[in-house]
Amino acid sequence: MTRRFWSTARFLFFVLASGQVPLSAADDLRPGDVVAICGDSITEQSLYSAFIEAYLLACQPVSDVRTHQFGLSGETSWEFRNRIESDVLPFRPTVATTYYGMNDGGYGPPDPQRQAAYRGATAEIVQRLKRSGVRLIVVGSPGAVDSDSFDKHGPVWTNAKEYNERTLRGLAEISREVAAQEGVRFADVHGLFCKVMEKAKARFGPGYHVAGADGVHPAANGHLIIAYAFLKALGCEGTIGTYRIDLAARQATLSEGHRLLSFVDSRVEIESTRYPFCFYGEPKDSESTRGILEVLPFNAELNRLQLIVTGTSSSRVEVRWGKWSKIFDAEELANGVNLSAEFLDNPFSGPFKAVENAVSKQQQYEATGARSIWRSLADGWRGRDSSWDETTLETVRKLEAAARAAVKPVRHTLTITSAP
Repeated sequence: MTRRFWSTARFLFFVLASGQVPLSAADDLRPGDVVAICGDSITEQSLYSAFIEAYLLACQPVSDVRTHQFGLSGETSWEFRNRIESDVLPFRPTVATTYYGMNDGGYGPPDPQRQAAYRGATAEIVQRLKRSGVRLIVVGSPGAVDSDSFDKHGPVWTNAKEYNERTLRGLAEISREVAAQEGVRFADVHGLFCKVMEKAKARFGPGYHVAGADGVHPAANGHLIIAYAFLKALGCEGTIGTYRIDLAARQATLSEGHRLLSFVDSRVEIESTRYPFCFYGEPKDSESTRGILEVLPFNAELNRLQLIVTGTSSSRVEVRWGKWSKIFDAEELANGVNLSAEFLDNPFSGPFKAVENAVSKQQQYEATGARSIWRSLADGWRGRDSSWDETTLETVRKLEAAARAAVKPVRHTLTITSAP
């Protein structure tokens, strides 16, 4: 993108759109919840929102949770405030997340008028959601612009350091204050994003773009950071399952969501209805979710599929999971290893991708629907053309049901033998 593009974008407020308020476990996700993920064009990208939905469908032990995204390009918090009743409430959400601030900052230095508008709109959004019966609300702070690509392609009137450390940080503090005042949860996406981005660039170099090639819209790596922040704020504690295998006694104990099919010699066959979250691509590629794992504790905190092996006859043990294998010290296995982290390629990789594809199809349809309801900023006018109708809602429901149906039981095998 060129600086000329950003000059135009300023007038259009173009694109883009972990601390938490502690609540009791009773306020976490419940069976049957409907989750509304609200935000600007970063949400409209249908990436972090798809990660959240895929996680809640396949990994989180809460049944029948439904998730929908309501991202709209170029939107500010005060614009979203005006479309809650018509665009979000027809889905009858019980849980909602908000992710605004990037456009609210105006891509310039801190502006007291914009800050006041952001504070007032954020508070009113929370209040309207409460009045409509939304039980669990997470206010997310804005993310961050990329410390490399934003300065190359962004506007001439600011730079990444100023926009992150002054404008967006100020809005992040406002969102934290509003969440505390309203008694709802807070996801500090901004603070987390900045810390992880700094570590990632130290690891892979400045050209590893965490907030995207245009400096604003993240690729998959940055969206995983956002998803992590919101999943933590929603109360997801990260236990996918535990496999306790005693080789000497020929016994295997599996946690809920996993069923023992057979245990013959060193071979344990399992059927699972709960998946580990899976990652794809080359680590150095921003479109991959793998590289960012080196500086983001997603596996440790949200994706724990523990294997505990005792009764081994050797100090070194080979674990084969499907067609992939790795050697561990027997003591390490006795203490437990996280299969999700140790085997990024695993028997769930294909099935989880099928879930992600179904979720993406649903959310892309929802994003198209939101755009069709509102005229684009590029048209020179922003306003309502129509509203969600029952036919469109029915299509969304069918696509969402297809995403849930994509989570099928997975049969997989662990083979545990002595290693040289």
